[in-house]
Amino acid sequence: MLAEWESRDLHKKSFDMTYAWSLWDKMHAATVGKKGIGALVEYMAHDVSSFPKNSYRMTFTDNHDKNAWEGTQYSNFGPGLNAAIVMAAVVNGMPMVYSGQEAGLDRSLAFFDKDTITWREHPNEALFTKLFALKHQNQALWNGDRGGEMVRIYNDQMGKIISFAREKNGQKVLPIINFSDQPVTVALQSKYHTGTYRELFSGQEYVLKGTDTLTLPPWGYLVLTN
Repeated sequence: MLAEWESRDLHKKSFDMTYAWSLWDKMHAATVGKKGIGALVEYMAHDVSSFPKNSYRMTFTDNHDKNAWEGTQYSNFGPGLNAAIVMAAVVNGMPMVYSGQEAGLDRSLAFFDKDTITWREHPNEALFTKLFALKHQNQALWNGDRGGEMVRIYNDQMGKIISFAREKNGQKVLPIINFSDQPVTVALQSKYHTGTYRELFSGQEYVLKGTDTLTLPPWGYLVLTN
């Protein structure tokens, strides 16, 4: 059962899933608000330490309320939209795709009346497809206590780059996301995650040796998997 609200106590007796409203707020602040990643890190720490391990969180970059009253996915996240989509898909939770996002929906839909979506080919389709396929295939991204806990990977660009790991039964996912409008070269403290990884979108192989330096474009991201 899903609650369209956000409180850990809702999971105690009644609800299996709650909306991650505050994640949306903090991604919005990090992208169009250009506030850096401090609030996102706070969200992750609170989620890990406060919510029950078997709880589900509904993560999203758009939904009926946001789209109708606060703008489109593009106005709410600007050029950082894809970074936010990736973030929502790799943190603890079950990511939601709002009607038409995969077709590049760029307007607010009527809230109470029928409003036809224009279905078309769009790069968002491939983005969501790859992320959701990974979520199904890699146990680190499974839901609730069946998935891996989010563990932060420290780096030397803590105001811009969010990097963390999730692992379950030997399967790992390491997201590295640049929440800034500048290219950033970042040094990761990855000594607990050495090994060979494949990047989800490019297919490029990365070998982490423990002190690794990577360069990400503005709003760029890497999703490393083993």
